Amino acid sequence: MLQRSGATPKLTLLLCALGASSCQSDAKPRAETHGARAAEGQTVVREVQLQRVAASTLEQVIEISGTLAADEQVVLATKVAGRLASIEVDLASPVKQGQVVAQIETTDYEFGVQQSEAALGQARAQLGLPAGAATKSLSIDETAIVRQAQATLEEARVNAGRFTALAEQGLTPQAELDAARASLLRAEASIESAREEVRIRQAQVRQRESELRIVRQRLADTAIRSPIDGFVQARRASAGEYLAAGAPVAEVVRVDPLRLRLALPEREAASVKAGQAVRVRASGEGGAGNTAEHTGVVARLAPSLDAESRSLLIEADIKNPGSLRPGNFVQARIVVGQRDVLTVPASAVVTFAGLQKVILVEDGKAVERPVITGETQAEQIEIIKGLKVGDFVVKAPGAITQGQAVRVTEGR
Repeated sequence: MLQRSGATPKLTLLLCALGASSCQSDAKPRAETHGARAAEGQTVVREVQLQRVAASTLEQVIEISGTLAADEQVVLATKVAGRLASIEVDLASPVKQGQVVAQIETTDYEFGVQQSEAALGQARAQLGLPAGAATKSLSIDETAIVRQAQATLEEARVNAGRFTALAEQGLTPQAELDAARASLLRAEASIESAREEVRIRQAQVRQRESELRIVRQRLADTAIRSPIDGFVQARRASAGEYLAAGAPVAEVVRVDPLRLRLALPEREAASVKAGQAVRVRASGEGGAGNTAEHTGVVARLAPSLDAESRSLLIEADIKNPGSLRPGNFVQARIVVGQRDVLTVPASAVVTFAGLQKVILVEDGKAVERPVITGETQAEQIEIIKGLKVGDFVVKAPGAITQGQAVRVTEGR
């Protein structure tokens, strides 16, 4: 029993020694492998592209929100009363300037024209005007009524002369001489009366001509025409309705160009002038994520500020490619000037925890440089502080960290 008890501790010590040796032999390769991997990670070299910091000209802009409006918006109404015979358009129908949009029944107005033409013909006949002759071309003394009065006057003169000669010879009584002289006076008065009658008839002809032009214009006004190119915004009447003069029939809008109306604060209004470029983006155009930009110019400025809001109303004309609509809410940028700045690609600036930095390369290693940025335009960002002209920055640093080994493949 004592021999067994003594042999057991020896066996236990032997097993522990073998286990420790095994553990040490296994731990050593593992430690070496981990160290090799760490060393390999430290020696990874990132390939980068550099971009030179450049002096650029950056646009000075005023950013403001506004609403697009139609360039022209008119309500087409009938000038004459009558039953609407037809309407040729509906909502969104395109129309051209001068196009007939609706038609009033013409029967009554055609009868009016015929009546006026007959009245004019009667007046011309009373004046003795031949068909097609102008009223102004008529000589008063050549009219029938004046020529008749002229003949009567000549006859009275002859009679008065003859009776005067006979009276001087004592061959005719004084009463007959007095009657001849009275006839002469009546004939002289008659010719002036005839001339006045001709002038009255000329005035009547002109009146009938004017009446004829009026009824012809009313007949023409039965056709309701669009005064502008555009699209039908609304239809206000239907065929068969009786419309009073002035009743609306349709509403037409012109949508190219569009008017952008903006209310600029007083402090910014002084820098805005007619002819300056305007760029707009419509929030609802083309679906989510759309970045289409449309250009125009400042066209009109209000002559005074609004007393309550202390703002200046301006209007810009925006070319419509067909995707914009009146009423669109847009973000506008008015280009009011230019200034010289330092710029780098926007992708070169890394933002972390609210701080901005760029990556430079010195002696084959990445070096972080904090910067202060300004405006971003056309994928270029303004550098206010932190860099100078001639510095090179990594265009797309990604996850590069301070001190990491890098190799420049482009840009220097």
